[in-house]
Amino acid sequence: MIGKTILHKSEEIMNLKKIEFVLFGMVLIAFALGIYFYPQLPAQIASHWNASGQVDGYMSKFWGVFLAPFILLGMALLFIIIPRIDPLQANYQRFRSYYNGFFILLAIFFLVIQLQIILWSKGVQISPNVIFPLALGFLFFYIGILCEHAKRNWFIGIRTPWTLSNEKVWDQTHRLGGKLFKIAGLLALFGALLGKFAFVFVLAPVLIVTVGAVVYSYFAYKKETKGATT
Repeated sequence: MIGKTILHKSEEIMNLKKIEFVLFGMVLIAFALGIYFYPQLPAQIASHWNASGQVDGYMSKFWGVFLAPFILLGMALLFIIIPRIDPLQANYQRFRSYYNGFFILLAIFFLVIQLQIILWSKGVQISPNVIFPLALGFLFFYIGILCEHAKRNWFIGIRTPWTLSNEKVWDQTHRLGGKLFKIAGLLALFGALLGKFAFVFVLAPVLIVTVGAVVYSYFAYKKETKGATT
């Protein structure tokens, strides 16, 4: 029994090290891309686009190229730190694979943003009204999957005073929120076909889902605590 426990623990550590290796490998790729393309880019590069897909914001070359890699580095560090400092850290083992997948997908998302900025400045101008809805659609859909499996913690999921106070409310809210985030992801993917209206299908659904989940958690908590006191 002790031997099986030690073996299981060592396998968990090895899997975690693999994920950390992948995540920091993506950070290095992002910095390598920035270093390679940096001399080829103008002093000011596009960093923001309006609803019609036209550039309406610029930033200096350094931050345009390296902002995403620095964010990625911060995310990689958070990936390691969060489960270690959360008072409910034991719960992470119950959804660790989904937690790992979320950070990997988030890293891919920021790599896509970096490539969009670099390629646009190089003259390869793929419409952000296609790229961003697709990237966000996959991210929202996976957040739905993550929500359906997330256990109570202080950093990941739909964290309201009511979900954090009651595990049953947490589970109920995340089951609903998971389904709704998946729908929001599919709507965002559909938005990639709609040109200047894409942002409506990206922003509106996720805002509605977020507000709806918060409101639902309140009423679920009231119902749960009312039942406990009667």
